[in-house]
Amino acid sequence: MAYSISFLRRFVFLAGALVLGHATVQAEVKLPSVFSDHMVLQQGQRLPIWGWANPGEAVTVSVAGQSHTAEADKNGAWSLRLKKSLKASKSPVAFTVKGSNTINFKDVLVGEVWLCSGQSNMEWSVRASGNADKEIANGKHPLIRHIKIPHRPSAKEERDVTTDGWLVCSPKTVGNFTAVGYSFARHLQGELDVPIGLLGCNWGGTRIEPWTTPSGFRSVPALKDIADKLDTFPQKRDNGSINHQSALALHNGMISPINPYGIRGALWYQGESNNGEGMLYYEKKKALINGWRDIWNNKKMPFYFVQLAPYKYGGEPTRLAGIWQAQLETLKVPYTGMAITTDIGNTRDIHPRNKQEVGRRLALWALTKDYGKKGIEYSGPLFKSVRFPWLFRKGSAIVRFTHADGLKSTNGQALSHWEVAGEDEKFVAAQAEIKGNTVVARSDTVKKPRFIRFGYHQEAEPNLANGAGLPASPFTTGEVK
Repeated sequence: MAYSISFLRRFVFLAGALVLGHATVQAEVKLPSVFSDHMVLQQGQRLPIWGWANPGEAVTVSVAGQSHTAEADKNGAWSLRLKKSLKASKSPVAFTVKGSNTINFKDVLVGEVWLCSGQSNMEWSVRASGNADKEIANGKHPLIRHIKIPHRPSAKEERDVTTDGWLVCSPKTVGNFTAVGYSFARHLQGELDVPIGLLGCNWGGTRIEPWTTPSGFRSVPALKDIADKLDTFPQKRDNGSINHQSALALHNGMISPINPYGIRGALWYQGESNNGEGMLYYEKKKALINGWRDIWNNKKMPFYFVQLAPYKYGGEPTRLAGIWQAQLETLKVPYTGMAITTDIGNTRDIHPRNKQEVGRRLALWALTKDYGKKGIEYSGPLFKSVRFPWLFRKGSAIVRFTHADGLKSTNGQALSHWEVAGEDEKFVAAQAEIKGNTVVARSDTVKKPRFIRFGYHQEAEPNLANGAGLPASPFTTGEVK
């Protein structure tokens, strides 16, 4: 595999960085806390392993039958990469690190590892979600493991963070797992029959900017105003503490300590705190995705995200719809996928409790795109194109979708939340009906429609779905304001 210059530079930096507690005199061999008993290692990758020891000390890492040795540099940092990728194992594999001392990690499995990041709807626990008592009582899934990265902003890229380590899924532990991630893992584990590891790296109320890497900001021209002054981020408050909402703060303090731990991909549930930014949020999503793919040296790393659910935020009712459009546009970025949630939200609760279905819908994308499962409908209808006939059906808008097999009204009523507009872009309610795999919409008050939109209101819960029961994504062909 050819490694990017930015990745190699970063790996050298990570290996040589001086971190509090890992200065030039290191009492014993140590690894960052993302390596612990009960961990899940990513299958199918030549995994990087790193840590600290006495300067010049030889450190031997033995994992699942292969051994490699690295020498700690003058700062006491060492790193290596396995020569061979690991195969999935439901039985514990040996993982030993030897230097002046010996570390024997216990109950280490090999399977699929996913990063679970974002704000409160990703951090939301099983204990606080729907059917919590039943979910916890049934949480006997020892092949699912979870590690929670604590909230920590930082002025610099940290190399370690204190955690409780990896926890095995059981009725005693699952209540504190990310509910979306747990549901995702349960569906994957059931289909793939391999261990699933979840890196819970999330923080309620956070914006997207603090999670984004420097290279991510630099990769998007529309964010030049941030990229040109990265040396001023993260910002500090008047009392000297790091503003956890400022650019780079959580990349430094929460993502960097777990990078480049081997992962398959990332799950993302965030956007509420950036509501109102419209298509600027699309640019920021690109920066986040580009940056994570850069630091994990994987241009094809899967990135699956959740489209926000309807909610009465107040203010201009189309502001949330602007975020929906930005999320829809993000699907143009390769190797991404979106779980649509317009039918499982709660317009009076910004934290809808049905996290089980959210996780299942994310799993549909992964099972299809990453694990080769066939015959699965993994998305609701997505806008493809619109045509405004000048002769037959004059005055109508004919909308085509992808993932449109078996279009239907979920409640047997007329299709809801359709609007059309003329050249003036003044949208009015439209009547809509299903014609095969298309929707035909029209309004008697707009004789020459030129724009169309669907579900374009913060409280909209439209009733259009495909034959698999997955809802259609809101969209607009007009300007996103």
